[in-house]
This record gives sequence, structure tokens and C-alpha cells, in this order.
Amino acid sequence: MVSEKGQSRNVCVIGAGPSGLVAARELRKEGHNVVVMEQSHDVGGQWLYEPNVESEDPLGRDKVLKVHSSVYASLRLTSPREIMGYTDFPFLIKKGRDMRRFPGHRELWLYLRDFCDWFGLREMIRFNTRVEYVGMLNYGEFGKDLKWIVRNKGKNSEKEVEEIFDAVVVATGHYSHPRLPSIKGMDAWKRKQMHSHVYRVPEPFRNEVVVVVGNSLSGQDISMELVEVAKEIHLSAKSLNITEGLSKVISKHENLRLHPQIDCLYEDGKVLFVDGSWVMADTILYCTGYSYTFPFLDTKGIVVVDDDRVGPLYEHTFPPSLAPSLSFIGIPRKIIGFPFFESQARWIAQLLSGKRTLPSWDEMMQSIGEFYQSRDLAGIPKHNTHEIANFEYCDSYADQIGFPRLEEWRKQLCISALVNADVNLETYKDSWEDDELLQEALQSPHLTQLG
Repeated sequence: MVSEKGQSRNVCVIGAGPSGLVAARELRKEGHNVVVMEQSHDVGGQWLYEPNVESEDPLGRDKVLKVHSSVYASLRLTSPREIMGYTDFPFLIKKGRDMRRFPGHRELWLYLRDFCDWFGLREMIRFNTRVEYVGMLNYGEFGKDLKWIVRNKGKNSEKEVEEIFDAVVVATGHYSHPRLPSIKGMDAWKRKQMHSHVYRVPEPFRNEVVVVVGNSLSGQDISMELVEVAKEIHLSAKSLNITEGLSKVISKHENLRLHPQIDCLYEDGKVLFVDGSWVMADTILYCTGYSYTFPFLDTKGIVVVDDDRVGPLYEHTFPPSLAPSLSFIGIPRKIIGFPFFESQARWIAQLLSGKRTLPSWDEMMQSIGEFYQSRDLAGIPKHNTHEIANFEYCDSYADQIGFPRLEEWRKQLCISALVNADVNLETYKDSWEDDELLQEALQSPHLTQLG
């Protein structure tokens, strides 16, 4: 539902990564007063590379982490640059920079800086500012105006500053806080254990026997990098039904071997797998993904994280009892992120100005319940609640707010990259066969709009 009403709110956005930046842009465009609080010294969030991880717990078990970024030195994008980028600010090739279709992480960080400067967002951002607490000032009846207490602290200050806002947008990302498996003997194992959150370069693993737990994108990527320096890499996977691409890599490298899951770890360094095979390892590297965590957020139990299900959230964005004054951007995974974050941001901004309204509390809760039930019936584990992997969902989300649907070429380029990665894991970022689609993309209004 849309109206012409325009109401200005004081809004706090937490995080100046891809979702926080576009939230700030859309909120300001809608006439709101915006403050972005960013704990790092610059924009970028996850894409602001931090090489110094010595102060971080190797397994990332601290409630509040010192290092936000989990990006390692050699990381390149897994999607071609043409499909990345916000709808009105394409991720273009720039001379003198990383001009590859699948560029390194620094190039995406530079793109985010360009976006920030192009739209004059920097003036809204308080850098080196960590949010310590967000709580309701006057929680009462559903639908009534809420206000939020936000306490924050500067990097070199012991003093907390308390401010009141009409609305809070949580845009802190979900690739920072390690998700660890529960393995028998894990606490007793005396040798080196670490999560990929603190992995940066391969050199410290030279001549070591390394067990890499998890064969998702980071597990595969890091294993392929370590194989050049480590004595042996033992890749432990939930399933031995692996892609053709990973199979090719394993057959090519004698020191890279595939194993099933770990059964038990022993104090002397022995790693026993469920099939009875075992190795003596120097290091265990957990590439087991990340968990959602909001240590600063106090909603009196209204929003909870249960096995990585953040809920209840209507359309992965709004807690019905606190909407629209509290919202989340960037919760969904396995999507083309930038345009989706932009659609979330626009919806939030228009709801706060009164141009749009949400369904009733009952309708939102019913929708959430039906979504959970559909995931359960499909056999999808709770911790994968927010893995979308569905273009139709992104399109229907956009339709709700009059946002443009994903272009067909964007969808097809995404699928093409995924298929190529499945078959040619080592080479897909530098060798492809989607030239026809690429030409269509390069001639599209999206990529030519800035001349």
C-alpha cells in the first residue's frame, strides 16, 4: 500500500558495509535524518581487509570479536562483476585497477568507496564507533511509535554515548562470527585449531599436515591455496559426493585427499574420521561457515537467533512486533546481494516515511509460520532458514515495493558462473563460455547508464 505521505525520522544504521551504505542512501533519499555507526576506520564492512588477526581468538569464540572481516589475502569474487553492484551504480571496470571479471576483494572495497563518495554518504558515517547497546525506550502496543536507545563508544574512549532514535536498521553482515562444529575431543586437542575467519595467507602452514573441515566455497578455495605449501591437506566433507570440479582438483594434487566427517580428535594430534581412517595433523582449519549474532541488541526476547534462524522476521527483514522501527538488511544468503539489499533499504525507508504500510501483525506472523513450514517440509535444516537461492523470491520481494526485477541476463550470468565452477573449479574465474550473455549484459541499460 502506497501513499504520498512523507514523514521524517531520525534513524540509526549499524554498519557501513554493502547493506548499511545503501540503507543510508535510501533513507536519506526518503527525507530521513541518518546516522551510520561503523566500528572500523572506513567503509566496506566485510570487504575492508584486515591483515592483523593476532589479537583474535583463533576459533572466534569471543562474544564480541575484535576483527570484523573474514576476507583472506587471495580471495576473489565468486560471481562475475557484471551481476554485482546496485541498480543505479554499476560495478564497472576502471583502468589502473583490477580489471578481471572476477576481481579480488580490494576491487569490491574500492567500488563501495566509489559508491559512498558518488552519493556523498561519508558525512553521515561515524567511523571507529562501536555500538554497545540497542534497546527499546518505550515498548508498548503493536503499531505505536517506538523509540530506541543506542549506546555507542568511540575506539579510543571509555565513555559511552547514549542517543535516542526513532528507528534502527541493523546492517552488520553475517560473515564474521564463526560457526563451529561439535566434535568429540575438540577441547582436548592440543595442537593448532583455527576458523577460516582468521585465515589470511598460506605461508604459516608450510610443510604442515592440515585438516580442512568443510568443503564449501572457502574450504575448497583455501585447500587449493594450501596445497602449494603444506605437506598434506586432508579435506573433511559432510558428503563424499563432490562436484566434478573438486574431483579434478583432488586427482591433480597428490597431497590433497578427501575424507568423510571427523569422528574424534585425540590429544596427541590424531584425527580419526568416521570411516576409520586417520591422520596425525599439525593444524585443523574449520571452514564451517558463520552464525548470525547481534550482541548489542536487546529486544526483550522478541527477536531471537535460534540455530541461525533470526526470527520472527517478516520477509527476512521486519520483526512484526517491532516493525518498522526495527529492521534488518542483509540477512538472506545465496542471493545476488547488492540489488536485494537495495530493495530492502527502499522498503524500510518508505515504511518509515509512511508512504507504505505493512500487513497486520496477524498476517505477518501467519506468513512467517507458513514460510517456516515450507522449509521444514522441504527438509531444509533450521540453520539454512535464510538461504534463499531463488530468483523468484527476489522478484516477488521487489514487486511488493515497485522495485525493478533482476534482469534476465543477470540471472543467467549467475547460473553460468555456478555451473562453470562446478565443472572447472580451478579455472572458472579466468576461463568461461558465456560471451553471448556477457555482450548482452555490457549493452544493457544497467551497465551503460553512467556513460
